Amino acid sequence: MPVITFANAKGGAGKTTAALILATELATQGHRVTILDADPQRWITSWHEVTGRLQNVQVISEVSMGSLQSHLRENRDQTDYFIVDLAGARDALVATAIGLSDHVFIPIQGCAMDAKGGAQILELLKQLKEKAGIAISHSVVLTRMSSVVTTRAMTAIKALLAERGVAVLDTPIAERVAFRDIFDCGGTLYTMDEGKVSNLDKARENARAFAAEVLRLVPARASRAGSLRGAFRTLRRAA
Repeated sequence: MPVITFANAKGGAGKTTAALILATELATQGHRVTILDADPQRWITSWHEVTGRLQNVQVISEVSMGSLQSHLRENRDQTDYFIVDLAGARDALVATAIGLSDHVFIPIQGCAMDAKGGAQILELLKQLKEKAGIAISHSVVLTRMSSVVTTRAMTAIKALLAERGVAVLDTPIAERVAFRDIFDCGGTLYTMDEGKVSNLDKARENARAFAAEVLRLVPARASRAGSLRGAFRTLRRAA
């Protein structure tokens, strides 16, 4: 049961949207998903309250330093994927969640502030490797990409990050009405009304491609979280 974390030290980078799109797409495909909503804004919790019971999806809203590993341990037998949505911060909870992750996705819109927030997470990952000996797989996912962004521009962005040794997903998350409306409507992209949401088919296609790439990077398998009980003191210092 891999642990997938979405992190950027700056809020508003699109991490909550990316986390929810992935979670609901995986659940639609039959994977059992537990979302740990560790973002104080609680957007995913609000979505879940509007949605009600949804097959293959569990949302845990009260996540703290003291409860994080307990949630992972207690729910691992009924979970195929844990997805953790973190605060737009760099603190001890963020460091601990990242240290317990099998893969960290760093959402970046392409603006300078998002890039700086992402750079803080990359620096934290570097410190965890150097100080705690914990190497965490990670990738950047480009979010809220406009349809007017050209393939050449995308290639340039990826090349710039590649020069710094940062992997970038081939599938960006586009700016779609459906990705915004899902928080108000509840449910998934497949329960939304095609007559009321524009380009819903393209949003679904984007979500499927995003999830497919994540599944290739992070196939369902045993989580590494249980083997890190002794690392918390170092993780807190790294924060």
